[in-house]
Amino acid sequence: MTSRLPSLNGLRAFEAAARHMSFTLAASELNVTQTAISHQIRRLEEELGVRLFVRQNRSLSLTPEATEYLPGVRAAFNDLRLATDRLLRRDDDHVLTVSTLASLAAKWLLPRLSAFQEAHSGIDVRITTSTSLVDFQRDKVDAAIRYGRGQWAGLRADWLMADELFPVCSPSLLQGTKPLKCPEDLRDHTLLHTSNANSDDWRLWLTAAGLPTDISKQPGVTFDLLFVTIQAAIDGIGIAMGRTSYVQDDIAKGRLVVPFKIALPADAGFYLVSPQGRADTPKLSAFRSWLGTTAHAAP
Repeated sequence: MTSRLPSLNGLRAFEAAARHMSFTLAASELNVTQTAISHQIRRLEEELGVRLFVRQNRSLSLTPEATEYLPGVRAAFNDLRLATDRLLRRDDDHVLTVSTLASLAAKWLLPRLSAFQEAHSGIDVRITTSTSLVDFQRDKVDAAIRYGRGQWAGLRADWLMADELFPVCSPSLLQGTKPLKCPEDLRDHTLLHTSNANSDDWRLWLTAAGLPTDISKQPGVTFDLLFVTIQAAIDGIGIAMGRTSYVQDDIAKGRLVVPFKIALPADAGFYLVSPQGRADTPKLSAFRSWLGTTAHAAP
């Protein structure tokens, strides 16, 4: 005997209400009224002949039957979402969307990207920048360049490159009334800082150089993005703490110099991260291969 499937609207209402443990939040998510959610779940309970929720004054809980039923319903909706995503992505096989940090995009990726476009003219590359981690199930992103140790559950992480930390400045600061000749001379200059993820770079480098960390607390200038900090150093405003991938091109072209020989290895590196199930698409495989070669090439 063929069993009849229950109402899809009722199942959606049940899954959302069970996830939020709230009819109100489920109604907001599905863009319907709370009364509609209540009616849909009541009809579902009548169809199944099973009570799903225990309704109390200000709380909601699942019945034992609903607790057993929910994982299957949730898995079914996840399968539908994935199938729909695969269907819609067929029209986007030529579009590659990559998320990365704005500073890495500006100082390292974008200056090199034309080489990939020349080699793969059929792939439309779209770069998005964000300081937050990508949610691959929610965001329309194929891959992300992340900084870390390469351990992200459910994701493939391909090693790209590591950084070293060291001060950089405009060549003009090496001379003048207060020439920059040794690390102790930093006390006579403006230090440039980057907030958030790179806020501790100066303290770490000063510790490695055997200098008092209070030098990092002297009056300076702080920016919210690393590539802006680097540009301020190029303009001669002060001395920045550079990271290899962000400053190697400017050093090679003479816009920046490295005043001291002390470099501190960073404790992590950059990875190309992508969902396991979509990691080997032709467009992403091509980008991964090019990116790996480029990351290991000389600036």
